[in-house]
Amino acid sequence: MATVKHKILVLSGKGGVGKSTFSAQLAFALAGMDHQVGLLDIDICGPSIPKMLGLEGQDIHQSNLGWSPVYVESNLGVMSIGFMLPNPDEAVIWRGPRKNGIIKQFLKDVHWGELDYLVVDAPPGTSDEHISIVQFLQATGIEGAIIVTTPQEVSLIDVRKEVSFCKKVGIRVLGVAENMSGLQQPLADVKFMKVSGKGEQTDMTEWALKYMKENAPEMLNLITCTEVFDSSKGGAARMCREMEVPFLGKVPMDPKLGKAAEEGRSCFADQQCGASAAALRRTIDTLLEDPTMSVSMIDDVA
Repeated sequence: MATVKHKILVLSGKGGVGKSTFSAQLAFALAGMDHQVGLLDIDICGPSIPKMLGLEGQDIHQSNLGWSPVYVESNLGVMSIGFMLPNPDEAVIWRGPRKNGIIKQFLKDVHWGELDYLVVDAPPGTSDEHISIVQFLQATGIEGAIIVTTPQEVSLIDVRKEVSFCKKVGIRVLGVAENMSGLQQPLADVKFMKVSGKGEQTDMTEWALKYMKENAPEMLNLITCTEVFDSSKGGAARMCREMEVPFLGKVPMDPKLGKAAEEGRSCFADQQCGASAAALRRTIDTLLEDPTMSVSMIDDVA
């Protein structure tokens, strides 16, 4: 860990908020800026990082220096329990001590080499894994934690607990990212349905697109936006003000981002994820504005 300049925990109060997607795209973005990046997946029971980085079926190799990460690119290495499972459908049924043991091994025995950033994708909640990773990393220094949430109160209730956990164990909250902040997609990608009184559905997409193309073609360049979760109480931005932690920004729900995650590729590599890529980029830029996250500052001190 002494060769890692910045260590970032990615946390969430509950599962299903897009934490691993955020971790994966954060790693892709940092690597795309020509940084040396590692992505460590400590979600022992639900390791989804190998899928999201396009590394399913890969194996860990061992050398005299330790375990070697699996590389997406020369400057982006990944380590996950998912690489060790003989069957990806096999459940990991481990008690706390064994989970803590593998996390300690990941931190001690993986030869990352020189890294600018190590992104640690943690499981949801505040369990044994979180206490272990904090204890192990605090000895070598940790920049802090990013917390991922969705806008509705049922998620924010648990995020408040996550913020409280960070304060109690002495981990700085680098910021909160509001994921799935509305659904955004090009109007041309929307499916149009006609629903009868009996609930029967008829696909009217072809007719609707043809009508717009003939009568209002400029509409096909618009982005549709709709709220999926109730954010009437102010969402993550208000919670951040109340708890005095930084707000990193909002990332919309985008079917193209979901597809990129399923295919294990960066949403920044092309123009397909128009709605989400720009929002993710703004969120990451806000994170990197924190002076403690600067790689050049560390180099200057050295």
